[in-house]
Amino acid sequence: LFDIKRGFKRVVVLGGASEAITRRLLAERDDVEKIVVVDLSQDMLNFVERRIGAEPRRRDGAPVEVLYVQGDEENLPIQENSVDAVISCLGLHWVNDLPGAMSRAAAALVPDGLFLSCIFGGNTLQELRVACALAETEHEGGVSPRVSPLAHVRDCGSLLGRANLTLPAVDVDIVTVGYASPDELVEHLRAMAETNSGLMRRHLLPRATARAASAMYSQKFPAPDAPDPGAVEATFEILYMTGWRPHSSQQTAKQRGTATVSLSDLQKHLDGDA
Repeated sequence: LFDIKRGFKRVVVLGGASEAITRRLLAERDDVEKIVVVDLSQDMLNFVERRIGAEPRRRDGAPVEVLYVQGDEENLPIQENSVDAVISCLGLHWVNDLPGAMSRAAAALVPDGLFLSCIFGGNTLQELRVACALAETEHEGGVSPRVSPLAHVRDCGSLLGRANLTLPAVDVDIVTVGYASPDELVEHLRAMAETNSGLMRRHLLPRATARAASAMYSQKFPAPDAPDPGAVEATFEILYMTGWRPHSSQQTAKQRGTATVSLSDLQKHLDGDA
């Protein structure tokens, strides 16, 4: 967002790391005038409001109106064609209807408005998935999901297209985090509220299976060069999606057949230069 020169006066921040995004907007954008923080949890909204303070200001000292609205991303309580940017940082991977949520977010944008989101990708916690699957297969004769279902990078372009967003762009970051033990990883996930959210999930993992999963994890995914012999690594895949509400000023592909130079002629020209 901070690499884009155009202004964003009205911004919606959807769930996830809303406090961090709001702080960055206040600290690094001199054009923002209104921020609407939307979250399904009223407790989280209250927490963010306390952290941001009663009189938020931009870095140039100008006051900024910050509103806190309880609402569902799948039924976004924002008027259509009313905001310049919608930003979601690690929040949309929780929704049931991700295509619908992105379409509603796109509809809230004015023409040439920006949609910017990052979510956890399907390779997140791949080590934990493998360890749990091996332990459950060995001890219980079957496998049940132990990590929430997540989108893959190949899905992101289609999601942006279904939301009718133009100039789509997708990027990926792989973050590897070290933990003293598999148990510390699980505690971290609980503190992040990023454990399995599936409604049909099995709530209890038998103690023997849990111990086996921990042992499998330590054996197959040790942290290299760690001083603690039980230390492990965990992978977090972050998928970034960028798209724009259609506008006549945006670049578009020309119609088929309008080219004046063929690719074969271009290849001959390049070969001649070589």
